[in-house]
Amino acid sequence: AERFIQTMLRQWAYRYVYPSSVHRARALSRWLRWYNRRRPHGSLGGRPPVSRVSHLCGQYS
Repeated sequence: AERFIQTMLRQWAYRYVYPSSVHRARALSRWLRWYNRRRPHGSLGGRPPVSRVSHLCGQYS
């Protein structure tokens, strides 16, 4: 969790000056989608986190 928070602060929270809270919230939403769906993670062999859970989508509905 600590590494995620550091990454989030570096790549989202402190990277830009946001003109409003609405802009900041929209940017967070986009960043989280990118982080979970596209960003290659070293601990997952370069795959994004979604690659680990996609097989669960239909299991618990």
